[in-house]
Order: sequence, then structure tokens, then C-alpha cells
Amino acid sequence: MKIIGVGAGPGLLTEEAIKAIENANIIFGSKRAIELAKEHIKCKANILTDYTLQNLPENAVILSTGDPMLSGLGKYAKLEDEIIPGISSMQIACARLRLEIDNIAIITAHSRDIGIVKERILADLRNGKNIFLLPDSSFGVKEIAGFLKNEGFSKKISVCEKLGYPDERIVTGTTDKPPVAGSDMYCVIITDF
Repeated sequence: MKIIGVGAGPGLLTEEAIKAIENANIIFGSKRAIELAKEHIKCKANILTDYTLQNLPENAVILSTGDPMLSGLGKYAKLEDEIIPGISSMQIACARLRLEIDNIAIITAHSRDIGIVKERILADLRNGKNIFLLPDSSFGVKEIAGFLKNEGFSKKISVCEKLGYPDERIVTGTTDKPPVAGSDMYCVIITDF
């Protein structure tokens, strides 16, 4: 199998990804991933129903939004599978906010133990890192800001929504006045002032 990152939004496919998609015999992906790659798909594209990638043909090309290795389908790759990276929301957020990636701690809260997520946030902030966080419905901007405030941190918080799309939106606030997310497709960046 090949697991291909199709980017965080339209127009973000790499040349390597385009070639692999154009040469595929069968494709699987989420509706959004297929939509992002549709102009290059020349075979049957199937909506992925089992995100653990079980029981798929060996010649399948799997489309993963963003980058497969950033909270994507790459975690299900077998040793013999090929992974083609994509442009992630983290890369776009860092570019838009002018943040160097080498000082970013990446944390995924989505479907994770929030207690462990909170421990990671505290450890990374104490180590001087900026945070790129993929939130969970139970741990969004308001909860993150409240948690930071309760732990004695005063930070800048940015909500980056629909990165790479025409209606992309980035709004920045603080732990005292957190920004509000207008959709469920967003990430959170926590930095110093």
C-alpha cells in the first residue's frame, strides 16, 4: 500500500503525491481527502470506512489529509508500505504565524487521554516550547485557556481554522481573552507574547 498525504487544503499536493495518485489502480480515503485529490484521480476512489486500513488490497493507495504522520493514517502503515508526506496544518500554521518549527511541540488531544495531554502541555511549556495542538471536542480553546490560566501561565493563543482553504481564518487572543473557533476544523497554537 501507499499512504499519501494530500495536504491540509486545496492545492497543497506535492509532485510526488500527484504522480502516485495518477498512477493508482484503486484509491481509498475520506470524502475530504478524495475531494482534495480529485483532479488527479484516474481510477475508482472509495470512501474509507475502516481507518485502521485492515483488509485493503496490497496495491491500494490511501489518501490521508494533511501529512500521514501528523495524527494521520501513517500510524497504521506496515513496514513494507510506502508513506508519501503531505503539507500539514502545522507547517501552514507555523508559516502564517512566523514560528520556527524547531521550537514547536506537537500535541494531539483528539481522542486522547486529556490528563496526559495536559501533562505534555505543562512539560513542553516549562521547557520553553511553543505548542501546536490538535484539540478534542472536550478540550477546545476555552478549556485550554482555562487550564493554562489555572496553572499560572499567561500565553498568546491562536486559533487557525480551515488552513489552506479560501475561507482560512487565524485569530489570536490570550489565556485571559481566548479566541473563539468558528468551525471544528482548527488547530491551536500556544506561544509567548
